[in-house]
Amino acid sequence: MFTGIVTDLGTVREVQPLGDGNDMRLVIGTSPAFLAEPAAAVIGASIACSGCCLTAVQLGGDWFAVDASAESLSKTTLGLLRAGSRINLERSLRLGDELGGHLVSGHVDGVAEVLSAVPENASVRWRFRLPPGLSRFVAEKGSVAIDGVSLTVNEVDGDVFGVNIIPHTAAVTTFATLQPGGRVNIEIDTLARYVARLVSADQGATGVR
Repeated sequence: MFTGIVTDLGTVREVQPLGDGNDMRLVIGTSPAFLAEPAAAVIGASIACSGCCLTAVQLGGDWFAVDASAESLSKTTLGLLRAGSRINLERSLRLGDELGGHLVSGHVDGVAEVLSAVPENASVRWRFRLPPGLSRFVAEKGSVAIDGVSLTVNEVDGDVFGVNIIPHTAAVTTFATLQPGGRVNIEIDTLARYVARLVSADQGATGVR
């Protein structure tokens, strides 16, 4: 589990094809402190890479490597990464850690399209179009993880929703380089998922359609 609070901004150093080119290994550069604190990372550790929970298969002083399967590549933006791409990073949550954002599993629900970025007072209002089937899980003032960043939804209009990004968040995440027309990983709030499931089950039991 994660909190959606990005703790380092990594850079993809290498993209290595695996499994006849269907899978791939990402070698990601990061700060030594990211891998050392609060406890040293180990082979097998879970690391959120722009919202995708991946397993460290190799470790260096200032880099780590993860493998992404064809399934992960087809359901996320990982397949779009190239050498030099920036990537949001977060180590897994430990019991007793501060929960600064919201509980994030690192299991991406879909890929959204970036529609616009418009300055709004001291922040920037970013708008995204959700893929089919996810809009019912996104509510105004609810939580959503965008490329692994925990954010509050400020508006919803059908399959389009908006969030506000303050300068600090932009400076320490990939929002600094994000552009309209791009793609981002979306993870809906776990609470919203279970509420929708309970409502669906209740309607089915009572015959409501």
